[in-house]
Amino acid sequence: MADAMTHFDIKKGWFSKIDGGNLKTLMEEVFGSVKEEGELLVSSYGAMARIEAKIVSKTVLDVATTNVDDTKALSDEEILNSKRKLNEFLEKATGFDAKARMKRAQQKAKKGEL
Repeated sequence: MADAMTHFDIKKGWFSKIDGGNLKTLMEEVFGSVKEEGELLVSSYGAMARIEAKIVSKTVLDVATTNVDDTKALSDEEILNSKRKLNEFLEKATGFDAKARMKRAQQKAKKGEL
């Protein structure tokens, strides 16, 4: 089972880029194969044994990842590449780069919304 879902804001006007089958296509482009499990799109890549994504609304995307059991068996480069791929996916899916996502999360935390 994946870790708890994390909510990511979707940039205003960005939803059309992931609506319909577009999120699945995007996941396939970034991670390779994707399967559907109910409302979840599920994939894996490198250090991430499971990547789950689900559109909650036009403004929220939920994503959860679970690492492989033995991350010590992976090289630092494999782990860094996995993180880069996840960031690439999140940027393409939400319209926000890692810096903007962090800033938004910090603002929500200050407001007690997390």
